[in-house]
Amino acid sequence: MLKVGIVGGTGYTGVELLRLLAQHPEADVQVITSRSEAGMPVAQMFPNLRGRFDLAFSVPDTRQLGQCDVVFFATPHGVAQAMMAELLATGTRAIDLSADFRIRDIALWEKWYGQQHASPDLAQEAVYGLAEVNREAIRSARLVACAGCYPTAVQLGFLPLLEAGLVKPDSLIANAASGVSGAGRQAKLDMLFAEVSGSYKAYASAGHRHLPEIEQGLRLMQPAGAAQLELTFVPHLVPMVRGIHATLYADLLDTSVDLQALYERRYAGEYFVDVLPAGSHPETRTVSGSNHCRIAIVRPQGRNKVVVMSVIDNLTKGASGQAVQIMNIMQGLPEQTGLENLAMLP
Repeated sequence: MLKVGIVGGTGYTGVELLRLLAQHPEADVQVITSRSEAGMPVAQMFPNLRGRFDLAFSVPDTRQLGQCDVVFFATPHGVAQAMMAELLATGTRAIDLSADFRIRDIALWEKWYGQQHASPDLAQEAVYGLAEVNREAIRSARLVACAGCYPTAVQLGFLPLLEAGLVKPDSLIANAASGVSGAGRQAKLDMLFAEVSGSYKAYASAGHRHLPEIEQGLRLMQPAGAAQLELTFVPHLVPMVRGIHATLYADLLDTSVDLQALYERRYAGEYFVDVLPAGSHPETRTVSGSNHCRIAIVRPQGRNKVVVMSVIDNLTKGASGQAVQIMNIMQGLPEQTGLENLAMLP
């Protein structure tokens, strides 16, 4: 049985981790931390976990966390980097759900996140946690930076096209919409029900923090010698709790390729990526609460523009489910262990 610790368990990704780990046959959550809620029983804050966890939140203690086989960080950016070196020195392995170790260019990270990075050396060591791309590196890693929610939907959508060198690299556009849980579990005026219900809006159109992460990943997918890649990324807020729908656009360099077959071949062995039949339109509700990404591809009017539609649950495949998938890989377990639950309909 794997001994598991969670740092920062009071947010949406924290409770999603607990929901998934509660049904994981090989995981035993032994410690979950929160400085602000230390002493509070977990099931008091999250009644859906009554009868599954008798833990209480505790103040982070590296010695206690170091007794775990794996530690998840479900914290805001800046927290994991401050204590990661000390934790890794204990011999435990870590999976960070924040953005602290996703971007290798430290100056770029500091520009987008507005603070000095405390562990630049570990940012170079960390393996980027998108299993469908970095599975082998994840197996032996001691620190994995779990891919972000928007980056997961966008990268999985573009991946087959970029690997095959089929699209013009400076033509990429990602128009993506997320449910409000993507903003985190905190009081914000513009996240109130009365503010978001019945409305739909773009935000951060001039530049979103996930852009450098997405571009970094997409560039690594390109064949050697490919032209410089540029992505236009515009996120949107949609009045639902969970889910991301990314609509992706690119100009084709070769219109003779069977794109449906290309995607089906690339993802044939991927348990958590479902390429829908030609003519389909994926819906966010078909992945709600599951670790799956569903993808559809189309060439409107048979022209040279390709449109890819990619849907995930931002809290599951976009965060905590992906983190559990990474844990399974790191520990030599089947990737779907504890993650075989179906999406919730309606």
